[in-house]
Amino acid sequence: MEHTAPVRYFDRDLQIDTVKILPGQYYTATGSGSISTVLGSCVSTCLWDPVRCIGGMNHFMLPGDNRATPSPWGVSARFGVYAMEVLINEMIHLGADRKRLVAKVFGGAHVLKGFETLDVGARNSEFVLNFLKEEGIQVLAQDLLGTSPRKLHFFPATGKVQMKRLQINADAAIHRREREYLAQLAREAEGGEIEIFSAAP
Repeated sequence: MEHTAPVRYFDRDLQIDTVKILPGQYYTATGSGSISTVLGSCVSTCLWDPVRCIGGMNHFMLPGDNRATPSPWGVSARFGVYAMEVLINEMIHLGADRKRLVAKVFGGAHVLKGFETLDVGARNSEFVLNFLKEEGIQVLAQDLLGTSPRKLHFFPATGKVQMKRLQINADAAIHRREREYLAQLAREAEGGEIEIFSAAP
């Protein structure tokens, strides 16, 4: 999804190998280790096949195409749809069965100051729940909306998700990162480009 590859590191607190994804990225895996991200208004879906123990996580900024409420970013509004579809497809590629997939969803906090008339987090949350319902994917757990950013660790071997709420202020890194990413999506939508989601890690 994103041009830059997810970051791999050893988490000293959990004592496991971890892959960290940023806005616009996704990752699928089997075996030990975790997939990690930090969310503000973005949403992450953790998908899991409980039979094959295959897991995957995405991290997207904008919701799916909503014709009843046109997006100010035009084509970019389909990023959420693409983020979900590519994650499902990558899981199937690893050997997961679409019919067995279950989900846990997180994020959608109202942290982007200055966007009171367009609550990105709320739209992301509504989108992901509607998408999963339409696809017949059961949501086992959710922690959405609110005002606190979240840090996630998803463990593909077990399907477990560890979540921690974070403190934030106007100058926090996650606030700056999401505003910068939102501006990037707006620029690319104006140019008719969606390459930000074209390359898998």
